[in-house]
Amino acid sequence: MANKKESAVDLAKFIDKGVRIKLAGGREVSGVLKGYDQLLNIVLDEGVEYLRDPEDPLQVTDATRSLGLVVCRGTAVMLVAPTLGMEQIANPFTQGDDEA
Repeated sequence: MANKKESAVDLAKFIDKGVRIKLAGGREVSGVLKGYDQLLNIVLDEGVEYLRDPEDPLQVTDATRSLGLVVCRGTAVMLVAPTLGMEQIANPFTQGDDEA
């Protein structure tokens, strides 16, 4: 019986592919996944941060800044998603203005 610790997620299929990562605190970065470990520490190349709206810090804008090589600490990683096939949809839980 082996005592090898394994990660809850298998990111091996995303190595050398684009991923987008949401971090605790609201930051979002994307880049090419170069490595990870069982604690979900992640290394991205060609990293890009998506900047937040200064008036609404919870809203991410289309504005970006280039970061280059990025190391994301595993304790801050909330979500890892492939960039291919990712699209934004309307929030079905928000009420529209016409439903007063």
